[in-house]
Amino acid sequence: METTDFMGPLKHILLATDGSASSDGAIKEAIYLSKSCTARLSAVHVLETNPEFETEGLSFVEKMETSAREHLEAVRKEAAAQNVEVEVIVRRTDQPFKAIVEEAGRLKSDVIIMGRRGVSGLEKMLMGSVTAKVIGYAPCKVLVVPREAKISCKNIMVATDGSKYSSAAATEALGIAKRCESNLTVLAAVHSEALASMTPDTGYTQNQQEMIAKQEFERAEKNIAAIKALADKEGVSAEGVVAEGRPYEAIASAARDKNIDLIVVGSHGRTGLSKLLMGSVTERVIGHADSAVLVVKVQ
Repeated sequence: METTDFMGPLKHILLATDGSASSDGAIKEAIYLSKSCTARLSAVHVLETNPEFETEGLSFVEKMETSAREHLEAVRKEAAAQNVEVEVIVRRTDQPFKAIVEEAGRLKSDVIIMGRRGVSGLEKMLMGSVTAKVIGYAPCKVLVVPREAKISCKNIMVATDGSKYSSAAATEALGIAKRCESNLTVLAAVHSEALASMTPDTGYTQNQQEMIAKQEFERAEKNIAAIKALADKEGVSAEGVVAEGRPYEAIASAARDKNIDLIVVGSHGRTGLSKLLMGSVTERVIGHADSAVLVVKVQ
C-alpha cells in the first residue's frame, strides 16, 4: 500500500542524519515522502564539537566536515535518482539537538525525520540522547525510523493513556488511517507491575488492590472507546486492545504481534529538565519498537 501523503500535506521535511548506518531508514523515508508530497527536503548533518576542540584539533574537525559533506553528497545523489532536490546543511556545535531544532524552526519544517541509535541494554532505555532531546524541543512532529523499518501504513497503532498528548496522537493516527485506508489498532496499557506493587505492607488491602486494578482496566477501556467513537465518525475501522505490562513493552510487543509498521504516540512536551528527559514511555517505545514511531507534539 502506498504511503503517499500519509501525514497530509507537507511543505518542508528536515532529515537529520549522522552519517551512520542507523540513518539509512530515515534517509529512504525522507526522500520518499518528499517525492510523494512534493515537499521541500533539507538534510542536516551536525558535527559535535566545542571551541577548545576546534582550536586544538582543527585538522581533525576539518576531516569530520569533509566526511559529513561527502555523506550529504551521497544523500543528494540518492535523492536525485528519485528526482528529489535536497538542500544540504552542515552545522558545528556542542549541542547537536539544539542545531537540529534550530534548523527545523528556521526552515519551518512540518516534520523532522531521523534514525535511531541504541538497540540493546541500557541504550534501549535511553534511545539516543540526541533523538530524545530533539523530540523534547522540536517545534513539529518527529518521525523516528529504525534502519530496517519500512513504512507502508497498512497497519498502524496509536497508544493512548487518555492525556491531551495521546489525544493529539489519536487525531493524527485517525487522519493517517483515513488517508491510507489503514488497519488501526488503539492500544491502552495497564501497568501490571504498578498494580503488583500494591502489597498489604504498602497499606493496600486485598479489596483495595482489586478495586484499583478494576478501575485501571475500566479507564483503559474507556480511553479506547473514546478513540474508537471518533474513528467511527471518520469511517475508520479500529480495533481496541488493552495490554497488561510495562507500557513501553506492551506497546512494542503488540506492534510486533500485529505487524504494525507505524506507531503514533504523543510527546509530553514538558518544560525545563523534563524536556531533556522526554516522556519515558515514548522514549522507551522508540528504543524497543521494530517499526517507525511518529511522535506528535501538542501545540
